[in-house]
Amino acid sequence: MTTLLISQPNFADHQTPTGHPERADRIRAVEDALNKSRFDGLLRRPAPAGDLTLAELVHGTGYMKKLADARPAEGIGQIEADTFISARSLNAAATGLGGALAALDAVLLGEADNAFCAIRPPGHHAEIDTPMGFCLINTVAIVAREAQRKYGAERVAIIDFDVHHGNGTQDIFKADPSVFYASSHQMPLYPGTGKADETGVGNIANTPLDPDTDGVDMRSAYTSRILPALVDFSPDLILISAGFDAHERDPLAQLRWVGSDYAWLTGKLMDIAERQCGNRIVSLLEGGYDLKGLANGAASHVAMLMDGALGKLDD
Repeated sequence: MTTLLISQPNFADHQTPTGHPERADRIRAVEDALNKSRFDGLLRRPAPAGDLTLAELVHGTGYMKKLADARPAEGIGQIEADTFISARSLNAAATGLGGALAALDAVLLGEADNAFCAIRPPGHHAEIDTPMGFCLINTVAIVAREAQRKYGAERVAIIDFDVHHGNGTQDIFKADPSVFYASSHQMPLYPGTGKADETGVGNIANTPLDPDTDGVDMRSAYTSRILPALVDFSPDLILISAGFDAHERDPLAQLRWVGSDYAWLTGKLMDIAERQCGNRIVSLLEGGYDLKGLANGAASHVAMLMDGALGKLDD
C-alpha cells in the first residue's frame, strides 16, 4: 500500500487570534507525529498553490469576493463569532486546496493508493454562501466536484468523523444523489445540525452521538448505519473529512475516542475502498484542538492507511 502525505509549506500564513483553538501549532503537531520512524515509508510531497476560482464549483456567486473583502491588509479580521481571516489566509487556503487536489491526482492516476493531507484552515463548516466555524472554503467539497469534473467520477462518498457536524458539506450536497455524505458527530454541539432525520435526497447519513460516547458505541453506530449505507452507495472514490476532535483529550467536545478507534474506523473504510473503488481514499485534516490528541489520532489514522495495521506509535 502506497500512502501519500501532503504537507502544507505555508500553513502558518493563516493567522488566528492568540488563544484561538484553530492555530498553526496544530499542523506542527501532526508533522512532528508523522516524522517518527514508523512513517518512513510515506510518499511525501509539499502542497502546491491551488486555484481558488475552483471554489465556484461549490460556493455561490460572490462568495470569494466576500472573503477577499473581509481580508485585512495587515493583522487579523473577523468574519463571524469564531471565524477569522488574516492578510495571507487566502494564500494558505489556496495551498491547502492545491494540496488536496494534488492528492486527488496522485490517487486517481495510480501514483498512490491513498493520501492524507495535513492542511489548514479546515473546511467542512463552510456552506454554499456562508463561511463559518473556523472554515473559509469547503475544501473537501471542492475536491469531490473536481473528481467528478476532471476524472468523471460518478459516485463520490464523503465520510466525516470530525466531532462537529459538517453542515457546510451537507448544505452543498443535500440535493445531489451523486455525492454521499455521512457524518458521526456529538449532539448537542456546534453547529446544531446533523439530526438523523436530515437525509437529503437519500444521500445523507447522519449519526449523532451522545456526549461521553466511547469507541465501543462509535463502532456500533458505524457498523449499524454508516458503513452499510456506504456499501449500498458503491462509491468510485472515498473522501474523508478527518477531524480528530472526538479524541478524549479534546477541549471542545466530550466524546471519548482514542487512537485505536481512529485506526479501526480507517481500516473499515479501507476494506470498503478495496472492494468497491480500487483502494482510492483521499483524507483531509479538519478539526482536532488538543495537540497531543490530534497527533495521536492523526498518527493512528495514517498508520492504518499505510499498511492496514496500527503498529507501535509513540505516546
